[in-house]
Amino acid sequence: MNKTKRFAVIGCGFWAQYQIAAWKELPEAELIAVCDQDCRKAIQTAEKFGAKRYYTDARQLFENEYLDYVDIITNVETHAEFVKMAAEFGVAAICQKPLAPDLETAKAMVQACNKAEVPLFVHENFRWQAPIRKVKEIMQSGKVGEVFKGKVAFVSAFPVFDNQPFLAEIDKFIIADIGSHVLDIARYLMGEVDNLRCLTRRVNPKIKGEDVATLLMEMRSGAHCLVEMSYASILEKEAFPQTLILLEGSKGSIRLEHDYVIKVSSEKEVEMIRVAPPVYDWVNLDYNLVQSCMVELNGDFLKAFQEGRLAEITGTDNYRTMQLVYAGYESAKSGKVVKINEPEF
Repeated sequence: MNKTKRFAVIGCGFWAQYQIAAWKELPEAELIAVCDQDCRKAIQTAEKFGAKRYYTDARQLFENEYLDYVDIITNVETHAEFVKMAAEFGVAAICQKPLAPDLETAKAMVQACNKAEVPLFVHENFRWQAPIRKVKEIMQSGKVGEVFKGKVAFVSAFPVFDNQPFLAEIDKFIIADIGSHVLDIARYLMGEVDNLRCLTRRVNPKIKGEDVATLLMEMRSGAHCLVEMSYASILEKEAFPQTLILLEGSKGSIRLEHDYVIKVSSEKEVEMIRVAPPVYDWVNLDYNLVQSCMVELNGDFLKAFQEGRLAEITGTDNYRTMQLVYAGYESAKSGKVVKINEPEF
């Protein structure tokens, strides 16, 4: 089996510049072509990263290139079109999060890839951050016993709209955008969700969607999990882009604090370690935590392609996170607890 895998990128915007750079850290991933409806962006990205060809039409890309996989880094409204096109041409797809603008579309994307027997993976990178992987490792070691309560918080006043102004124009903002990350972390650490209750509000008058959301979830294990997210919180210490975590177990607790400090507490002692992310020369230092972990995530995708197995975050797995996102909106609108049903594929 040839270890080198040929891929193309659809979408040459802000995040593509970093995701492609992360692929470049993996010598067995070969960038063949890029595609963007904006010809200038496509040309600039192809030249920057050494892609042999560029396109402005995705169908022409698939018709003309032999690809092992395609990385789709476009806005959420176009994800279904490009994922289904990849399935049509028998090409594995990696899709940017959030997977889809609604659950029915997400389900159709997963089903299209299942029918075509091609893998669908989702570029959900937060769970791959070095400190969060370490928290999971400590949990699995049994040091704190059975976790019965948790809190996962992404609370900030970072001006995210400066680099991504389109975020100010969407009706569903923080749960769909950052919530798709934070809720995935909650699932990664604490398992699947039985039911949830959600409150939202808009604090920033210049945006259309909600910029604050609070979810209380009952996990299938019986544990409780509080998820907090905000882009309106002016605090003593700015945490962006860090997710802060507290897990309480029968034998102790794990706390992920600012600056990647993890405290593991028991009745007898408190152990403190710091797990900082690597720094690459291509990262935007404001986003280093979330950009550097793309290398590990892409490495998992690449190994999956090489070994003919599923990567950690499949379309089916990420559909479960999407269930929580849209259940959050449903609960916020109705004021009721929403039951999370098992997906039917």
